[in-house]
Amino acid sequence: MISAAAERNKGPILDVIKEVLASRQRVLEIGSGTGQHAVHFAAAMPWLTWQATDRRDYLAMLAACIESAALDNCLPPVELDVKQRPWSIQAVDAVFSANTLHIMSWREVREFFSGTGEVLEAGGCLCVYGPFRYGGEFTTPSNAAFNRSLQLQDPESGIRDFEAVNELAGLQGLSILADHPMPANNQLLVWVRE
Repeated sequence: MISAAAERNKGPILDVIKEVLASRQRVLEIGSGTGQHAVHFAAAMPWLTWQATDRRDYLAMLAACIESAALDNCLPPVELDVKQRPWSIQAVDAVFSANTLHIMSWREVREFFSGTGEVLEAGGCLCVYGPFRYGGEFTTPSNAAFNRSLQLQDPESGIRDFEAVNELAGLQGLSILADHPMPANNQLLVWVRE
């Protein structure tokens, strides 16, 4: 299975994270989905060891994608549900996630940041791609419509406020380093643990 959105956004995301991850070694990707990001980024950044993860329902598809790519630095995926503690992940110096926070419940978003805080080493970074609101306002009418469609499917999902997720990051010792505007009304947020 191929995600059209992942195909469209993998290039612009790589343009940003290639610099951010230039001095990193081990990346944990949360919610790897189809595996397109994992394979594309691992191929473009051979100095990294890329660990893809997802919930059990998505592991077979994810594993097939990673296996077919046959990249030495893209590890076989492991199961990770942000609510299950402790995470069975070794310490990493970077965490990446794309298009996940708006499909999680708020409890899961809190668990995402808490778990990241447990596995991310000092000096490590967290990169999150997706849509966000600022000051309670949507950045575009299309994001407001997208939010309505998300909440019709699951009332606990929805586009998150930047200020709220930044506060959760701060509780884990993470400081915002950059907020990159991206295509399709998305952002790429980068936090660093000092």
